[in-house]
Amino acid sequence: MSEARNQYVDDPKQGFIALVADLAAISGPDGLTLLEIRDRLDERAFGLMILILAIPCLVPALYGVPQIVGIPILILAVQMLAGRVEPWLPDAVLQRRVSKAWLERMADFATKRMGWFERLSRPRLTVFAEGWAERAAAFFMILATLTIVLPMTNTVPSVALTLLAVGLIQRDGLFVAAGAAVATGWATALAAVGIGFFVGAGWAVSLITRLGG
Repeated sequence: MSEARNQYVDDPKQGFIALVADLAAISGPDGLTLLEIRDRLDERAFGLMILILAIPCLVPALYGVPQIVGIPILILAVQMLAGRVEPWLPDAVLQRRVSKAWLERMADFATKRMGWFERLSRPRLTVFAEGWAERAAAFFMILATLTIVLPMTNTVPSVALTLLAVGLIQRDGLFVAAGAAVATGWATALAAVGIGFFVGAGWAVSLITRLGG
């Protein structure tokens, strides 16, 4: 763990909104690299990094950004599932720079729109937010991320990711359970639509074939 991490976010009780605001405040004119962001987070680094990556994807019908941030989210979630303690990302990803303007927008969004997440979340049902439950949460993060990259369908799985990340950060098992439910429900709904489309298309082709014959 880098010493720089404790320089700015050494209070484990500091809320996630304050942590996001701190990142914007300490960033230079060129922003921060993902490496610098990682090295300024505490033991909640997995949840915080995933939350920071998921926040921009809460914007409805967004295209482009979810497909980009989905890759590091998947990498982080797979590491959580494997039981890794500290986040690892390829050097090429760690050197990607997050602009100061984007960090400030994230901090502004978190302060204005996500205050209720922080107010409602608190340590409870911790059996669902620690230990084995972290790996279970990682599975549902992977499930949500696989659907977040689909065009124009990013908001609902981003809500799931946010609930899961906040639940892990705040050790709130209720938030983790809610995030898992949203991720499962959304994936099920998309699967049902896909199956329905496939079955309907097959039926239509069969009907046209019979009418044409």
